[in-house]
Amino acid sequence: VQLQASGGGLVQSGESLRLSCTAPTFTLDGYSMGWFRRAPGKQREDISCISGRGGSTYYSNSVKDRFTISRDDAKNTVYLQMNSLKSEDTATYHCAIDSGSWNWTKCTLLTMDKWGKGTQVTVSS
Repeated sequence: VQLQASGGGLVQSGESLRLSCTAPTFTLDGYSMGWFRRAPGKQREDISCISGRGGSTYYSNSVKDRFTISRDDAKNTVYLQMNSLKSEDTATYHCAIDSGSWNWTKCTLLTMDKWGKGTQVTVSS
């Protein structure tokens, strides 16, 4: 599975970005999808996921109430709407898939086993 994340960029604190994740040669419909991020010198942080069925979502405390994950299976795309961005959100954001989660109604980033190269988000204060 090849996942492509896009939509990153340089923004100021308080602004918004929407990240997109698509898979040119794989159908995402039915699979749990998620986003994690890596900042320089820091460990991977799992921030959000959405189930393949039922729309169940998860958010880490650091992004809850600011970020929203969604999916449009007709467009084979998963989104991460990021509002009220802070300098500590600066990182490379990766989308991931749980290839063993077909038709699951819950999600977890612990079993996400494939991800793409990521898109850089830089928030200036």
